[in-house]
Amino acid sequence: MDSPTTATQFAIETRKLNLWYGSFQALFDVDLQVKQGIITSMIGPSGCGKSTLLRSVNRITERLGYVRTTGSIEVMGRDVYAPEVEIVQVRKRIGMVFQRPNPLPISIRDNVIFAHRLHASAGRRLPKRERDEIVEKALRRVLLWDSVKDRLGRQATALSLEEQQKLCIARLLPVQPDVLLMDEPCSALDPKATEAVEELLWELRGDFTILIVTHNMAQARRASEECVFMLMGKIVEHGDTAEMFVTPRFEETAHYIEGRYG
Repeated sequence: MDSPTTATQFAIETRKLNLWYGSFQALFDVDLQVKQGIITSMIGPSGCGKSTLLRSVNRITERLGYVRTTGSIEVMGRDVYAPEVEIVQVRKRIGMVFQRPNPLPISIRDNVIFAHRLHASAGRRLPKRERDEIVEKALRRVLLWDSVKDRLGRQATALSLEEQQKLCIARLLPVQPDVLLMDEPCSALDPKATEAVEELLWELRGDFTILIVTHNMAQARRASEECVFMLMGKIVEHGDTAEMFVTPRFEETAHYIEGRYG
């Protein structure tokens, strides 16, 4: 999945995307355009298709043998489901952060360098100096370097939940993805840690396109520039976050924001 030769203003674009889990249809004709370099949030009741849509973008759903899709998903102008596109290339260009931090049970240093080693040219071993530079740059980027620089050899699982989630983001950066997908990345964190991760997202915007699923509407309002409201597998509304929360265009959106269901 090479970089496109022509520029596109959309980092992610789906067209008439439908998805079935067996006989159950979870997504209905989803047309979505996510602009490059901004933070877009997806909100909606549980079971409305938010996480399914997110996981379709980097082809996680295809691991389930009973999943069927129609339509298309393009990332940076490339169809991620095209026959010639290898899954390893998709995962390199599209990073994923999950609800609970999932650092590998190895050192902080090895966590950061793991994906880089995985995607590096076969047989190429990085000099220690280059490895150290990659680790420091990634940890600085996620505002973690100062707190962990003296314990890089320690188990990553010993970090606080906030630090673990930041580390999971840092782990993605050395392979230079175009898109960061985040599925409820703060659901396991306390309010202070949530604030720290949200600040990090604002630091990363511009360099990365960030698509975040959240049940926390206050977080969507604070931490995104555009917002997508989904209901029963369909996109109801997509627009500027501030405008959506103040003057939603559709009654269903207003009802959800006001807490009438969900």
